[in-house]
Amino acid sequence: MSAPVLTRPGAAPAPASVAAATRRRVRGAARRRLIVLVLAVLVVAAFAVTLVAGRTYYPPADVLRVILGEQVPGASFTVGELRLPRAVLALVAGFSFGLAGVTFQTMLRNPLASPDIIGISSGASAAAAIAIVTLHLGEVQVSVVAIAAGLGVALLVYSLAFKGGVAGTRLILIGIGISAMLDSVTSYVLSQAAEWDLQEALRWLTGSLNGATWDEVVPATVAAAVLTPLLLGQGRNLAALRLGDDTASALGVRVERTRITVIVAAVGLIAFATAAAGPIAFVAFLSGPIAARIVGAGGSLLVPAALVGALLVLVADFCGQFAFGERYPVGIVTGVLGAPYLVHLIVRTNRAGGSL
Repeated sequence: MSAPVLTRPGAAPAPASVAAATRRRVRGAARRRLIVLVLAVLVVAAFAVTLVAGRTYYPPADVLRVILGEQVPGASFTVGELRLPRAVLALVAGFSFGLAGVTFQTMLRNPLASPDIIGISSGASAAAAIAIVTLHLGEVQVSVVAIAAGLGVALLVYSLAFKGGVAGTRLILIGIGISAMLDSVTSYVLSQAAEWDLQEALRWLTGSLNGATWDEVVPATVAAAVLTPLLLGQGRNLAALRLGDDTASALGVRVERTRITVIVAAVGLIAFATAAAGPIAFVAFLSGPIAARIVGAGGSLLVPAALVGALLVLVADFCGQFAFGERYPVGIVTGVLGAPYLVHLIVRTNRAGGSL
């Protein structure tokens, strides 16, 4: 048996070690691509199931004919006017929530740094409640108000957290405080609402795809189509921010410019998705950690988390419609999944002696 090859400290690694490390990276990259492919297939399958299945089953051939613009008795209305816009909105909203959520969690290096937690969704919700209950605005105006409020709250949180840079913990704590205040505003507005306005506001605030129309789907889809490439293009810089601002700056990343770019893009995704479907609870919060568990350490989680978010909303909405004796909004189902995980995360962090 040959003796092991010894290298002195500081010497270049042995060729065998370099080759082994290269093989591990190649296998890891291949595994990630396979997982992303599987997630994409699952999203497509879930999307297809929501179109063919329900109270009435339509064959895939009939659904395809409807999508291609043909008139199919029964299916043209049920699939074309009810199921298809709902499924597309579920796909786009879930994708947007998942991508935006993991962007914040990566940038701030904290799994609690989700738009659900740091006030962005609460800002959009409070503004929407005021628009519906107090101002009696229509759906389009409510969406515009919600988008503007989400962007405004994000700017406020960032401004208050900025002090020679943005510390993740400081931004999260400020966001949690602002979220609590905005939730109080929402509760007060709802307490003053008339019965009809209350029902409409609660439907929106719960996070629901009921009655989804193309007028709601198109703006969210356009926003996702524009902002997703912008975030993916910042993937390398975003990964560098995980190492800390000083390290990222040493690697040539323009830290504040990158942070502002990804915040604006991520908040835009959240705002448009929230305006279309309401603040679907915990999708942005859960998608990143689930993707990290599936994909493993190393590499960007942007695409896997976006696919996980889309899959979560599609499956949760289908289950909310047909898996129980009564129909429940998608936000109820995702809230049931997300709340226990939030408690688990906080307890685990506390037991480990860590900080938020």
